[in-house]
Amino acid sequence: MPRIFDFGGREVDRTVTVAGLRALKGSGRHVAQVTAETADEAAAAEAAGIEMVVCRAVNVARVREGSRRVFVTAALGFADAVTSDEVLRTAFSAITTGADAVITGRGHDTVRMLANEQIPVMGHLGFVPRKSTWVGAIRAVGKTSAEALELFDRFRRLEDAGAFAVECEIVPADVMEEINRRTGLVTVSLGSGPSADVIFLFTSDITGESARLPRHARAWGDLAALHKAVRDARVEALSGFRQEVAGGSYPAQAEVAGIADAELEEFRKRLAAERD
Repeated sequence: MPRIFDFGGREVDRTVTVAGLRALKGSGRHVAQVTAETADEAAAAEAAGIEMVVCRAVNVARVREGSRRVFVTAALGFADAVTSDEVLRTAFSAITTGADAVITGRGHDTVRMLANEQIPVMGHLGFVPRKSTWVGAIRAVGKTSAEALELFDRFRRLEDAGAFAVECEIVPADVMEEINRRTGLVTVSLGSGPSADVIFLFTSDITGESARLPRHARAWGDLAALHKAVRDARVEALSGFRQEVAGGSYPAQAEVAGIADAELEEFRKRLAAERD
């Protein structure tokens, strides 16, 4: 496991580095990325051998409490940082707190600004949910030759802007394969097939917590059923408490503190004397 200094100046071990991710190109090897917003999720990812996690920038500290080793990419939300100064401040805060990279769906000027500060930047191409009005539906992007060529041009412009990686969401697998062999960007496939360098799924999909499983996802667990069992057990317990309060069976004698008979009698005498 490589040892580096992080952007906060700490000597740390990392499952993978930017240099290591770049070395994946053409190797036939893949690493895995999932989402993590809590210490527990990050700890579970590390324990499972996951190399990379992505979280909101505000949650970097929480994620680092769970794992000091996974490669953390901090997402810069559209509304969290709007102006150039806000974007830089948020990005620097994230990486000095413990993130290894940032991801943004903003334009090339934003990517270039961050890259000029040598902050590892990941872009987002293909289907970008928050920008889906431009493609008119929730759908794959690059299903026609013209759209695929336009998408490839976006990859080139993103690379020219200084990004080191790109999240590729719902791009046809064959198109992703052709683009991947022609780009220097580290490619992260979310529903874009197996040819990318990094394979990405949301933890909520993997663990079976999502209300609706996207076509590109697969569940290896059923945490939704466990969460329902926990909710049902909580309601059952609370209902039992409420019923026994109403019926007078709680609290019972064994559940209250007692006092010696002599002390109680003395207490009563003193109360009576005060009233007199």
